[in-house]
Amino acid sequence: MGVVNVTPDSFSDGGLWLDAERAIEHGLRLAAEGARVLDIGGESTRPGADPVTVEEELRRVVPVLEGLRAQTDLVLSIDTMKAAVAEAALAAGADWVNDVSGGLHEPRILAVAAEAGAGFVAMHRQGDSRTMQEAPRYDDCVAEVAEHLRDRAAAALAAGIAPERLLLDPGIGFGKLLEHNLALLARAGELASLGAPLLVGPSRKAFIGQVKGAEGADAWRTGARADRPADRVGGTAAAVAACVRAGVAVVRVHDVAAMVEAVGVAQALLTAERPPIGSTRTAH
Repeated sequence: MGVVNVTPDSFSDGGLWLDAERAIEHGLRLAAEGARVLDIGGESTRPGADPVTVEEELRRVVPVLEGLRAQTDLVLSIDTMKAAVAEAALAAGADWVNDVSGGLHEPRILAVAAEAGAGFVAMHRQGDSRTMQEAPRYDDCVAEVAEHLRDRAAAALAAGIAPERLLLDPGIGFGKLLEHNLALLARAGELASLGAPLLVGPSRKAFIGQVKGAEGADAWRTGARADRPADRVGGTAAAVAACVRAGVAVVRVHDVAAMVEAVGVAQALLTAERPPIGSTRTAH
């Protein structure tokens, strides 16, 4: 899944693709690099972000969706928490609704997706965008995220979303500290067994800077970043490889060409490690 942020304030690429024509060109470039899904968002969900109105979000995303739909058959996803935006986006050509609130912000969004026969991504987050990184706490992050995702899956299915169109996302960086993000990635295999395909978005996230020792846990609030999100490609590739090993179905990334390569190598290593039944290994 390639990221197309049509926003002025996204943490990594805010403002780069705010113009609709540039956003469309960017989406088509990601498609050429190997993206299978394009995720179009008109409201930043970075820590500390302020909400935007329905009208502004629609103004940003609808022309991009229409332009991409006219030029590609790839799966298009609308990254929104708002039912009205999801409804208009699906009419403009979107195939999936990617809701970081998992349907909790506006529960009607579940019915909107169900009525359109759309895919739905239900994500976990603790708190909202403005406060989620202030003091996230868990007793067992992986177990609590898994329980939340089970609840959101049940709500989606009850609303009429087809089981084969549901994906679950543990929400890396959404109300999580470094240790929570690492635990979720290290134990992603447990989440991948919840009964729905798993989508994970580790791309350029702050935890990579924290592992490098280049960013403090409160850098989202102070703006004191020693590294740039665009400098976290190597760390993202490592996280993506871990996702492949855990059985994650979709990775949401900014640097599609590099991550297609990372996925390919990770899959080749898995194949070498787990040869097909009936094959033999030769000792050297």
